[in-house]
Amino acid sequence: MLRPLLNLAFVFAFTAAAHAADWSQYLGPTRNGVSTETVKPSSSPRKLWEHETPGGFSSFAIADGVAATMTLRDIDGAPQEICLALDAKTGRELWTASLGVANYLEKKPNGEANSGTASNHGGDGPRSTPAIAKGRVFATSGNLVLACLDAKTGKQIWKHDLVKEFHGKNIHWANAASPVIDGGMVFIAGGGEDQSLLAFDQQTGRVVWKTGNETITHSTPTIATILGTRQVIFFVHSGLVAVDEKTGKTLWRQPFRFNVSTAMSPLASGDIVYCSAGYQVGAAAWRVTKAGGSFKTTELWTQPASVINNHWSTPTIKDGFLYGLFGFKEFGTCPLKCVELATGKVRWTQEGFGPGGTILASDTLIVLGDAGQVSFVKADPASYHELAKFQAITGKCWNAPALSDGRLYVRSTKEAACFAVSGH
Repeated sequence: MLRPLLNLAFVFAFTAAAHAADWSQYLGPTRNGVSTETVKPSSSPRKLWEHETPGGFSSFAIADGVAATMTLRDIDGAPQEICLALDAKTGRELWTASLGVANYLEKKPNGEANSGTASNHGGDGPRSTPAIAKGRVFATSGNLVLACLDAKTGKQIWKHDLVKEFHGKNIHWANAASPVIDGGMVFIAGGGEDQSLLAFDQQTGRVVWKTGNETITHSTPTIATILGTRQVIFFVHSGLVAVDEKTGKTLWRQPFRFNVSTAMSPLASGDIVYCSAGYQVGAAAWRVTKAGGSFKTTELWTQPASVINNHWSTPTIKDGFLYGLFGFKEFGTCPLKCVELATGKVRWTQEGFGPGGTILASDTLIVLGDAGQVSFVKADPASYHELAKFQAITGKCWNAPALSDGRLYVRSTKEAACFAVSGH
């Protein structure tokens, strides 16, 4: 294990000055990669700690002083998916909890897990990001096991196996979607007939509602209030399905082509919803309207994959513009683009990032390239303006960064690190 790198006096002063904000789940508390914090772009930010994180493309969730992610660890001679909880300030390991044997991994002849090959049934390891709320951590495995864990100890509080209990069926490369939390509930897809979309009570694990006959994808659902109605938007084989958060009632559907794999999360801004996929699919946006209690969608635009496509890298939105990593299998070169949300017009393109992740802190984009480089870029539709850049970690970074309390958390298939980036 790599030793924590920590200056206690610095961290104390830094913590007192920074604006505290949890990053409680995948893509942050509002599930769109947006933070209200202000960062100070730097080419040499102070590294607070580092920690080994072998295997997987899980990101960090940070709340209650805990930074949680999913990784692989050999236990009793078998690779297992574990939820790893670190002290958010120091990187000290607090606890681990196994969600089961990672049996979706293809084996090499010598019995080792096969990492980083196209034939690998589950990628390089777990890709789901935990969520944290009210002293509990919610984690999902590649085999569709959802566990609720005590945030202080990692002790299991309740668990559901979607395959065994809800007749679920996994998909090629195994589940990669993260659990989504809101309104005291946990939302997830993966059940069988008439129960493919599910909501559980956070405290008890009780089923709040179950609905649908959908085939899941690798996409994590999003939650948005559209025209006054709080809704969960799932990106499944048939396209987008929006359901009422409290009841699971279907509000609207929007067909969208599926081909091989869908992985990015849908995005909602006002009454506009955006989604995209790789494998020659492309991107589209729709306006959602409501009349007489019924919702409907109207297409605003579509773009071919040669112009706009997101595979697993979900963009973020500021002032009506999409900013993110657009490209398919363009490892090391995938461009950062600015796209006008209402029209699909590309405003600018900057090559050289690779399919990592992008988040927004006030008016600054934080972009993690697939080789572990972090770039601070001004969110400006007029032109690309890089503010600072540094090499953060090594390994394959197909993860989204996380920002909490002035600290930037990044990880790869090899290691994780935390940097002080407070703008205060």
